[in-house]
Amino acid sequence: MAAVKAGGFAPREVAVRVNALDSAWGLDDLAAVAAAGPDAILVPKVSAPEDLIVVGRFLTELGAPAALKIWAMIETPLSVLQAREIAAAERDPVTRLAAFVLGTNDLAKETRARIVPGRLPMLGWLSTAIVAACAHGIDVIDGVYNDLDDPQGFARECAEGRDLGFDGKSLIHPSQIAPANAAFSPSQAEIAQAKKIVAAFAAPENRDRGVIALDGRMVERLHAEIARRTVALAEAIAGRAGDEAANGGLAKRREAKGSP
Repeated sequence: MAAVKAGGFAPREVAVRVNALDSAWGLDDLAAVAAAGPDAILVPKVSAPEDLIVVGRFLTELGAPAALKIWAMIETPLSVLQAREIAAAERDPVTRLAAFVLGTNDLAKETRARIVPGRLPMLGWLSTAIVAACAHGIDVIDGVYNDLDDPQGFARECAEGRDLGFDGKSLIHPSQIAPANAAFSPSQAEIAQAKKIVAAFAAPENRDRGVIALDGRMVERLHAEIARRTVALAEAIAGRAGDEAANGGLAKRREAKGSP
């Protein structure tokens, strides 16, 4: 907590994981972390919306600022089954809910599912959490990759998570930062194509059209919305990298939502 209070992490966000609410340390952890002033608190074992309400009310009683957000760990069978209801809790300001973080190791423990390349046994659960999060406008972060001696496997799982719709990846070692950033950042080719789509729909002759032809392909207005997000994400990453360079940082951080 002293390190969090000391600061110096900007422009990165700081989130601190506490012990589970039903443990002997849960509420004491919440009080200590709230006093330290991070950007978010990561709460494990969230299995129902009521868990978030308990946390939110406790933080309000402590006088924690409204800017302090909650990230909920989705890591129990109940949390998967109630992912929609948990995500919907973001509509209640008291919950402070801003993100899901998948706890794949705990899910494997609770279900006896094996963590194998491609994570086929878990794909349904991962997708359920992603769809629930997207339906309610919160971020959703993939679980950890355990094998530090398998960088190729880590890169593969990052790419798979990106393609599923995750906003980012939980990391357990600094060596994972660069490949995770690479996977979850748009490539130069994607950025160039996105700018082309945005420009095409901005042209006077296309402003009122729902569908256009571009480079021999049909492009709908929904593709323009995706393209604008890609451009905004690229600009956010570039700006963040510039800020970190100015502060002596070496790694660029991905802006989860990609908004400017």
